[in-house]
Amino acid sequence: MTGYFITFEGPEGAGKTTILTKVVSELRKNGYEIVTTREPGGIEIAEQIRSVILDKKNTQMDSRTEALLYAAARRQHLVEKVIPAMNEGKIVLCDRFIDSSLAYQGYARGLGIDEVLSINQFAIDGLMPSMTLFFDIEPQKGLTRINNSRSREVNRLDLEEMDFHQKVYEGYQFVADRFKDRFRKIDAEKEVDEVFQDVYKEIVRHLSTKL
Repeated sequence: MTGYFITFEGPEGAGKTTILTKVVSELRKNGYEIVTTREPGGIEIAEQIRSVILDKKNTQMDSRTEALLYAAARRQHLVEKVIPAMNEGKIVLCDRFIDSSLAYQGYARGLGIDEVLSINQFAIDGLMPSMTLFFDIEPQKGLTRINNSRSREVNRLDLEEMDFHQKVYEGYQFVADRFKDRFRKIDAEKEVDEVFQDVYKEIVRHLSTKL
């Protein structure tokens, strides 16, 4: 594969999606061939799985079921969208990937980071991002952003107690330390334009060393 795979990670309300949209626009203006996508989702089958995972009615979902559904959506998304784009030499920017599963299901749900990593290693078959941008924001601040935003739909994960979101944040710290070679921490508590500039610089710097 000749393309590049860069992922955006962070807790709820970190602003990943907003920044991703701005970054893609700027990169395209500067001649980069970009494919954007998200997890779970990105293609029809994975979007159907997403609707099951995030449905507010599915509060009885078992933690292992949740982890397996994410892995299933991830596999289909890779083979149908990410890998073909990379084979064409494109730069794929993805809103969430394997690290979300490690932080949310592995750490916050208590399934174990290694256990969830094992499930996902089967799903991804060795394909990891070349760089992961972690949007670092305290859980309370992220959830406050969600509550103040009328444009963002509230999903099942948003309804979790604050303790869960705090564990997700702690989980990301463990994951970022474990995969420090590809993680880049972004201060997501800054103003949107500052966060955008930080993310854009990181991506361009990364591509300049790889292209």
